[in-house]
Amino acid sequence: MNNDLEKKVMRKVTLRIIPFIMLLYFIAFLDRVNIGFAALTMNEDLGFSPTVFGLGAGIFFLGYFLFEVPSNLILHKVGARIWIARVMITWGMVSGCMAFVQGTTSFYTLRFLLGVAEAGFFPGIILYLSYWFPAAKRAQVTAIFMAAAPLSTALGSPISAALLEMHGFFGYAGWQWMFVLEALPALVLGIVVLFFLTDRPAKAKWLTDEERAWLENTMQAEELARAAKQSHSSAWKGLADKRVLALALVYFGTSAGLYTLGIWSPQIIRSFGATSLEIGFLNAFPAVIGVIAMILWAQHSDRTKERSWHVIGACLLAAAGLIYAGNVSTLFTVIVALTLVTVGISASKPPLWSMPTVFLSGPAAAAGIATINSIGNLGGFVGPMMIGVIRQQTGSYTWGLYFVAGLLTISALIVLILSARADKPHTAELTHPHTH
Repeated sequence: MNNDLEKKVMRKVTLRIIPFIMLLYFIAFLDRVNIGFAALTMNEDLGFSPTVFGLGAGIFFLGYFLFEVPSNLILHKVGARIWIARVMITWGMVSGCMAFVQGTTSFYTLRFLLGVAEAGFFPGIILYLSYWFPAAKRAQVTAIFMAAAPLSTALGSPISAALLEMHGFFGYAGWQWMFVLEALPALVLGIVVLFFLTDRPAKAKWLTDEERAWLENTMQAEELARAAKQSHSSAWKGLADKRVLALALVYFGTSAGLYTLGIWSPQIIRSFGATSLEIGFLNAFPAVIGVIAMILWAQHSDRTKERSWHVIGACLLAAAGLIYAGNVSTLFTVIVALTLVTVGISASKPPLWSMPTVFLSGPAAAAGIATINSIGNLGGFVGPMMIGVIRQQTGSYTWGLYFVAGLLTISALIVLILSARADKPHTAELTHPHTH
């Protein structure tokens, strides 16, 4: 009987929450990387060099980094509904203002402010999922939610490319139209969040009394079991845990890879002679494959109850893809290389995000997840910026791609060291989360 109830509750919760937060992340990611498409015409219009563009694209993550942890702690206090609505409305406003960039100062300022506005969204959602889904279900649920990032590239690329074709409409450039029109969904959805999102299972009017009681008891029992095992429930403990810092470094490499792709791949594809509309569709292909790989890999990780090797293998595949991308000479081979990178990076994320909630709970989980995300996302600053700087110095993308491949290799090594240490009793649960 209990099993039937569990299935029913989980199905209801999944259908209610997952498609909606995927939509939110889809829009978030689109507004974060559409700068890569804008660059196809904006850089020329405004006279931006590769270094200026790389720095401006990356500076988003400095704003994000500074405000991430405070934002997640506020969410834990005021509730997901109000805070996620606030995040979306402010970032929609800033993203729309990108259409009015005049030069480097306004470009840097708005990208920084976009990071500030969006800080806390992603770790907030990861934390939110931990209120609703038991640990054993979390990697798969996280994977489905995170599939919105590659999906955003898959569907967003052709849309962004098509919007660039509005060039000259009412006297505005195509990239200006793209920023304004792609900012509108964030504003609208920010308002929808206020009415649709439920903060905690206790407030879920869309569950029956029996279903609600089962979910509350299950989540509470898990929380108590974790808290009993660990004294790590204060926010400072979450920030000071060595494993949190190690996972932040792992995430740094994967973020450098993700945003190198998101921000530079339209220009890399263009260097092989493709038009804007062709780039829109070609850039979508690796992302579609990435989505499928990500979900299958996370299912495998949940089924085998193994995390470390799932992260290591995926990081090394992405690194190999980047090295290959630095050595290709045709449009076909560059798409193959970018597909390998996308698959590796997408697949690494869900097993990686299943690790911290295993050894942290309560405010420590809020702070720990936000720390991993904020330090890790600095990779999104370093990767795209270094590609721009190295490209300006050498005239090619090759060494920049090698640099990012190096970061991903380091990520794989750190997980290897963590998993070797996990044989000791006090860290065993990091790689074998379901043994307790």
